[in-house]
Amino acid sequence: MQNAKPLFQVEVPGKWILAGEHAVLRGSEALVFPLESKHLKLIYYASAKALKISIHEQKKQELEVIIWSVLERAFKLLKIDRSQISGTLEMHSSIVLGGGMGASATLCVALTEWLNYLGYVKPAEMFTFARDLENLFHGESSGVDVAVTLNRKPLVFTREHGFSELLLKTKKNLYLSYSGERGVTKDCIEKVKTFSLIHPEIAKAIDSQMIEAVSELKDLLSEVGQNNPSVKSSHSKWIAAIKKSNQCFEQWGLITDVVREHQKILTESGALAVKLTGSGGGGYVLSLWESSPPSSLPFEMIACFNEK
Repeated sequence: MQNAKPLFQVEVPGKWILAGEHAVLRGSEALVFPLESKHLKLIYYASAKALKISIHEQKKQELEVIIWSVLERAFKLLKIDRSQISGTLEMHSSIVLGGGMGASATLCVALTEWLNYLGYVKPAEMFTFARDLENLFHGESSGVDVAVTLNRKPLVFTREHGFSELLLKTKKNLYLSYSGERGVTKDCIEKVKTFSLIHPEIAKAIDSQMIEAVSELKDLLSEVGQNNPSVKSSHSKWIAAIKKSNQCFEQWGLITDVVREHQKILTESGALAVKLTGSGGGGYVLSLWESSPPSSLPFEMIACFNEK
């Protein structure tokens, strides 16, 4: 398709969650941000030939099966037959599957925006439609990943009240790094659900702890003047809130030995606090630093803010 002119193209950013994971499924708030440095690009070329998919990534066969599964779900929801749409969908993605960066949400949002372009999904229905597609991956999607990748803005999200833009008055040196282990969102959600059924009182206390962390971090993000290096009190508050959030993952049993070793490397290299981001069981780790992380770290460090 190199010489053909695309009829439609869209670039959907990845995402990262500061706090609120899992508890958001039970009504609490989550603080979620777009990550522009990691994205999925979908390009559509029109033709009279039957719809086909072109993927330019590793694990091409796995990705093709996943995309067709999402497309078939979309066609079923829309009550249309695959034969009604022709052409080629070309996909490029820099987002790791199972990394907690919203790989499934970016795909569902990109396909939803494409179907909106074709006239099958109305603008007002895009969030609900993309969330329904993402249920294929999560079993039960809160919609938080879909909301931020669709809106491309920092958000405060709740299942009941939807989402509102999170206006940032301060930013910290927050970075993401891949633990080297892939997490499975659906499995992590089921693990937390099972834990809640067996230990309802403990589960309620963990949710309360996550809610506290979200509230504290939301307040910190809205405070003016924290970027001044002399403001040491804000550092201690950030460290405490991030650690509190990570403790929830520990109590849910979602921090594996591989993730724990990765977190240890970060803290021994100077990270002030670390936590999992996303569903857990692997994926990316969020870390807070006094300044930039050392270049000697044996993995990529991705800045959460000012990525471009």
